[in-house]
Amino acid sequence: MARSFTFDLDPVSFLTIGAVGQPGDRTFFLQAAQQSEVVSLLIEKEQALALAAGIEQLFARLQESGVLPAEEVEPVQGNLGLLLPIDASFRVSQMGIGVDEDRSLVVLIAEESGEDDDASGQRARFTASYAQVAALAQQAIEVARQGRPTCPLCGEPIDDGGHFCPRKNGKPAPPPEVPEA
Repeated sequence: MARSFTFDLDPVSFLTIGAVGQPGDRTFFLQAAQQSEVVSLLIEKEQALALAAGIEQLFARLQESGVLPAEEVEPVQGNLGLLLPIDASFRVSQMGIGVDEDRSLVVLIAEESGEDDDASGQRARFTASYAQVAALAQQAIEVARQGRPTCPLCGEPIDDGGHFCPRKNGKPAPPPEVPEA
């Protein structure tokens, strides 16, 4: 028996990823709306970036196969800020994306893990245009960039007071490479 969706916005009128809080202490949300119904889901920064990468890979495959002309993935323009008030419905444990080729829409499914993996967690399905999903991918990357800078040696975030870098082993960072003239 197929599991039903707690939230099924088909199609969405609004789709975004945003963050609330200060860098280093931000909470990320995947948010969709259909008319007056707004659904906000808690996600991790890494999930936002993975979703953006998955969207880019999906579009590349669709373009290679001739299903998706490049002009159809021009991101929609507009305000992609989170809609207030933000009331998280659930924390996303996994996401998947696919395509409804008959309708030329992208389907995004987000799931909450249930108790003891008994498939009792909540599920959301958001159906959106290629342009809306392209804008979502760009927004996810932009929101992630607004966080703390990362250490060029170890890749860990750098706080205002610095950080312990295991690659430096107590030594200062090497000088930047100077290109030969």
